Formats: sequence, structure tokens, C-alpha cells
Amino acid sequence: MLANKTSIISPSVTIGISTKVKELNRQGIEVTSLSIGEPDFFTPDKVKQAAIEAIHANKTKYDSASGLFELKQAIVDKLKRDNHVSYDLDEIVVTSGAKHAISNALLAILNPNDEVIIPKPYWTSYPEMVKLLNGTPVFVNTKEENSFKLQAAELKALISNKTKAVFITNPSNPTGAVYTKEELEPIVKMCIENQIYILADEIYEKITFDDDFTSIASLSEEAKNMTITINGLSKSASMTGWRLGYTATNKKLASAMSAIQGHLVSHPSTITQWAAVEAINNCEADTKHMVDTYHSRRNEVIQMFEDIEDLSIVRPDGAFYVFINISKLKAYIDTPDSFSLEVCNRLLDDYRLAIVPGIAFGLDDYVRITYAADMETIKTGIEKMKQFINDLKK
Repeated sequence: MLANKTSIISPSVTIGISTKVKELNRQGIEVTSLSIGEPDFFTPDKVKQAAIEAIHANKTKYDSASGLFELKQAIVDKLKRDNHVSYDLDEIVVTSGAKHAISNALLAILNPNDEVIIPKPYWTSYPEMVKLLNGTPVFVNTKEENSFKLQAAELKALISNKTKAVFITNPSNPTGAVYTKEELEPIVKMCIENQIYILADEIYEKITFDDDFTSIASLSEEAKNMTITINGLSKSASMTGWRLGYTATNKKLASAMSAIQGHLVSHPSTITQWAAVEAINNCEADTKHMVDTYHSRRNEVIQMFEDIEDLSIVRPDGAFYVFINISKLKAYIDTPDSFSLEVCNRLLDDYRLAIVPGIAFGLDDYVRITYAADMETIKTGIEKMKQFINDLKK
């Protein structure tokens, strides 16, 4: 009696791992977790206080489907200040997290069997979202030597008359790669020429270490018109559970997404939205502290992996992940199923270490760890990986 689409999607691997870790913890079993992509900082106190004040001021009624006026104004100001692109208020739609923003966008642009190009490795939910909304995911096999960043020639090879959009995740989850302006320009030019929407997932934009961040919509007016900018506050303000995201698009798309949202969820929590106004306007110092901490950890983690000859990493320039090539371990592990899942299951079952298999991101020769954890936990996790490899060789 279920809809056919429920049979073609897979459960979230990352959420599944998190659930398993929590169950082990409830059993009193301690697990070193480097799996979940969540800041290990609390939401800034000033943001929590803004939410409390909104409650006491009875700012808890229905509001506009596309978001509070005050929050949309803060987003417009932020985009102009930080991303160097100008939007009007009616081009912003506030959502219940970035996932919701992506869902709104796909609902607004996809007809049945429209194709969405997704570079590998991808964030785990992209293909399932596309399939749920009757689209067809088309995967690009990017190259490790390019830090898995999409190349214009790779995109060109997959464009068809059914292509509606392409995902560009910048900075990347799971690799931490950051596109430069020069790397983005030929990709964007091709999308403009072929009238392909760019789903620009920029949720990690604040977490970059070595290069200035370039927002795709800032490249030109034509780029802005074809770009659906996805962003939110889960990573930059450590507001994962608050569920606050947004899109910035042309007016026609924003109007469509606002109408869709109005029927499906009305609007995000008004309390969360008032907290978000404070986060966007007054939390730059809090974000900088988090990013400086991640940067320091990133540098330490890179040094740690230099001493592990059986593993290699993609150097992360942003976000808070390390994507690890484990292909050399195939010499010691034979499995008919997913190789990366087998490695992660053994690490969790035998070493009580939780990390994410690369198959969740479309590449089975890799695993992902996060350094959104204290350094003691990170060091313990990497030591467990070393021990696992040493035991394999015995």
C-alpha cells in the first residue's frame, strides 16, 4: 500500500550510524564517534537569549510563509556584505533547515524524469531527494587528483536535453574541498549556456581556511539568475537542532517555493527565526572562534595521517571533514558487499569507533571522519584506526 517511490530510496547512512552509536551509549558502551557532521560547540548564548525573549514577547504566532520580514532583511544584508550579491526580500525563502531548502527547490523545478547532475562524492541525501521528487540523479565520477572538484569537461559530457540542474557543494561534504573563483567560472558559464540551474549548497561557506570563499551567485547577473543558493545556520552558528535554512533565487523561483512551503509546512518556527536574526547579525566573533578551532584541528589531523602509510587523505580546505582513501586495505579484507561499510562495521563492532563509509557518498574506497570533536577524541579515533590496520596485517 506504500507509494512506489518509497522502494527506491535508501535510509540515511549517517543518521543510521548516529542512531547505532546512541543505542550503544544507552547500553553503557562507550564509543569514540567521529561520524556525525555537527559542530561540537553549543549555540551562542545570545542566540538562545533571543529565542527566550521572543517567547516571552509572545512572538509565537503564524507569520509569512517565506519567513519573517526581519530575518529576510538580515539575510539580504548578510548576502550583500559577505557574498557580494544583492537580493530583494521577495527573493529569499526561509526554511526548516538546508535539507528543506533543497527539497523546496527540487519541488519547484523538477518534472518527472528530469535529470539532476550530482558529482561524486556527494552529500548523502542528494540522490534520494531527487528520486523522491520524481527526478533522475545522474552521477559524475570526479577525480581525486582534482580534490574531487567538478570540471567543466566532466559536466559537459553528461548534459542532455533532460538536464535540469547540477549540484555544486562548496565547501564540500565529505571532502572539505573548496572551489576557487577560477574553478567555478567555466562550470557556471556552461550552466548559463545550457540553461541549467545550479543548486549551490553553501552551508559550510563560513568554514574555510586557505582561500577566500566565492559564492556562485556573485559571479555575474546571469549566474545569479540560474543559481539556487542554499544556506543555513546549522554549521556557522552551531544551530543544528534549531532547523533554520534559506534559499536565495530569482523572484519567480522564490514565489514558487514560497507557495509550496505555505501548503506543506506553513513556515519555520517563528521562535527559531527570531533567534536566527541574532545569529546572523551578531555572531561573527562566535563563528570566527569555531572556525579558528577547526583550522587548528585540521592542521593536526593532516600531520597525524602523514604517519599512516596505508591511508591517504584529500587535503580539506574547508568544512570539518577528512575524506580518507582506504583502498590499500583491500589487500587484507575480502567482502562481496560494500568494502567501506565492512571497514566501518568492523571498526564500530571491534574497536568502538564510529566513522562514515564512503559508499554513503557514492565512493566505496573511502571513509569520512569529522574533526568537529575535541582533539582527545580525534586522536583516540585515529589511534584506533592505526590499531585496526596493524591487527589486519598480523
